[in-house]
Parts: sequence; structure tokens; C-alpha cells
Amino acid sequence: MRIARRGHLDELLGHYTSAPLSYDEVGATQGELPAGYRHTRRVARLGVGRTAFDQASALLSGWEMHRRAGLAVASSGTAASGRTVVLGLGIGIGLAVVVPCRVVHVVSEPRRSGFAYGSLTDHPEQGEESFVVVRDDADMTWLEITAFSRPGSQLVRLSGTLGRGVQAAVTRRYELALLPRGSAG
Repeated sequence: MRIARRGHLDELLGHYTSAPLSYDEVGATQGELPAGYRHTRRVARLGVGRTAFDQASALLSGWEMHRRAGLAVASSGTAASGRTVVLGLGIGIGLAVVVPCRVVHVVSEPRRSGFAYGSLTDHPEQGEESFVVVRDDADMTWLEITAFSRPGSQLVRLSGTLGRGVQAAVTRRYELALLPRGSAG
């Protein structure tokens, strides 16, 4: 686990571009989740119609969901297979826990859009998380979050329920971040 100044994440981006993934089950968020990890499956209703789908998809692929959820984002572009992103989870006084990830899968279909990213060296957790915006047959737009994770450092292991609570709170913030502005969650 690494701490950095919140405004200096761009400087770390190059460091993580060639960093290895910190888990073996790459792509498992697309199917059966692997044993030995904590599993998360969440679905949140975002709105109705093509506009809701298009807006949520754009916010997701451009990392805006993460920004709206309160994370700092350093990336060389939109979510694309192989792209590295360094997220920063603020911990006060201008510092952030560094959360480096690599996009391992992209979904680009007429009614499904999103990606999965996996943890890199120094990520507080080991595992993968996918975010997919879905427009169903009833014209409803949903966010599906699927993840598997386990502590990636001794400090996170020792944090126990506190660490899991932070993870759950960030997941909830992701869901709220894609709601149209002015919507209540």
C-alpha cells in the first residue's frame, strides 16, 4: 500500500504502466467468481431510455464516475483494454491512498457498455472489479458492479471490518455517481 499527495498521482502513472497485476484470475468478473476472495455483486437503477444509457456509459468510460465518487484520477485516456489508471482515495490533509489498476476487459455492445480493471502492485486490495452499464428490454438502464477482492497488504488485513466498510462505501458512491444530477439515491 502506498500513500501520495493527491495532486501528484499523474507523476506515478508511468511507474505503474508496466507493473504486474497482483492476482492470477484475470477476467473472472465475466463469469464465476474465484474462491478465496470476497465477492460483490451490486445492481443500481440509473434511469430510463437511450439517453440515460449513453450518458452513464460516457461518464463511466471517461473515469467521471470515479471522480464523482470522490476519487482523484490519473489516466492517459478513457477506459481501454490495457490502459493503466491510478486512483487516489483521499485520507485528509491532501494525501491519498494510491489505487493503481489496469483495464483487463472492455464491454462495447449496443445495450452493454463498461470495463473491468484489476489491481496492480501497491493496490490496497488484490482482485478485479467490473462496471457495466446495461439497457434492458424494458428500456431501463442499470449499473452492474461485480468484484472479487482480498487484502493486498498486512495493513488492510489488520483493518478487518473497517477495510470492508471503506470498500462498501466506495461501491455505494459509484452507484450514486452515475445517477442523473438532482436524483436521490
